[in-house]
Amino acid sequence: MSDQRFMSDRPAKAVLRLSSIAAVALLAAGCAGRDSITVGSVPDDYRTNHPIVISEKDKTVDIPVGIADRGLSRMQRVAADGFIAGYDRSAAPVVSVMVPYGSANQAAASVVAADLVKRLRAAGVPEGRILHQPYEASQYGDGAPVRLVYAEMRASTGPCGRWPKDLMDNAENRHWANFGCSYQNNLAAQIANPADLLGPRKPGDIDAQNRSHAIDQYREREIAPDMRSNREVFY
Repeated sequence: MSDQRFMSDRPAKAVLRLSSIAAVALLAAGCAGRDSITVGSVPDDYRTNHPIVISEKDKTVDIPVGIADRGLSRMQRVAADGFIAGYDRSAAPVVSVMVPYGSANQAAASVVAADLVKRLRAAGVPEGRILHQPYEASQYGDGAPVRLVYAEMRASTGPCGRWPKDLMDNAENRHWANFGCSYQNNLAAQIANPADLLGPRKPGDIDAQNRSHAIDQYREREIAPDMRSNREVFY
């Protein structure tokens, strides 16, 4: 009788054991799937949240004009030269010279704009790529500026200052929305050629003689004479 009872209990225990294992496996699989979906759906990298993109942007400068101005002043020339310094002569975008009308300095602005056109042409802006555009400027009073505008390809990010939620509401210990935005903006502003973000430039010619000399010095464990004379640490 006892043997029969023992034999009858074994299948029941096996079924319970298999059921427990299956339940644990289902719970583990459910947790794993849920975590991967949650983590993968929320970006936590400042390069992803604030990517640097290359797009066409307007480069603009306002040249202040006084009522008594009768030509370009030194300050106006410096501002115009700095504005046109980055002009790409091969792409030759259109430069718009926006001249105010209806303001107290309208006559002076016309004279200054004419001098600006001459300076733009002398700086390399091709003939026919300068566009005059008047704008209504009575709201600016006596100091309506002459505005210079041309489009160029620039690296930039989105605007900073996004605070969609309280910083303390961060149970997952993730970056806040504005994290890394200023860094990305500063990095984008320092890029002289946005094409460098798209891929490497064509390599230059190799100086075979200098390379061979450098390899020989490395093999002989020598220090180049110019490095020896310019070093700050002496052993």
